[in-house]
Amino acid sequence: MAEETHHGHCLCGAVTVTVAGPLGDISACHCGACTRWSGSVLMGLEVPAERVRWKGPVRTYASSSFAERAFCETCGSALWFADVEGPNTGVLELSPGLFDGFGGARLTRVVYADCAPSNLALAGDLDRVSTADYEARNLHVE
Repeated sequence: MAEETHHGHCLCGAVTVTVAGPLGDISACHCGACTRWSGSVLMGLEVPAERVRWKGPVRTYASSSFAERAFCETCGSALWFADVEGPNTGVLELSPGLFDGFGGARLTRVVYADCAPSNLALAGDLDRVSTADYEARNLHVE
């Protein structure tokens, strides 16, 4: 049986992304850095980096001492967020919008849930992680 594969691309198509195997569930983040970068709530599909291949003009930005964000150099589309140190090194949080229909993945978790604007509610039975709980277990920007 053929291995599951997902193909995606940025807005202009200059960067293509291929994921071997399943996509992870979607997490949403309301922290200040993520909302500033995305312009809203940031969503990501957690996938081990060794299963991801990309082609095209990818640029990265060191958004903190422990993480970087990747984007298409041509159109500026967000591609992924990744820790470069700590326990989550080796995992890419891919932008779900790279894949048609988010690759069939579903939103299951909201972090910094207590920082969400009062007029923006993500509905459903989601794991909602507070700032205190997230920061007690993960690297974070002070």
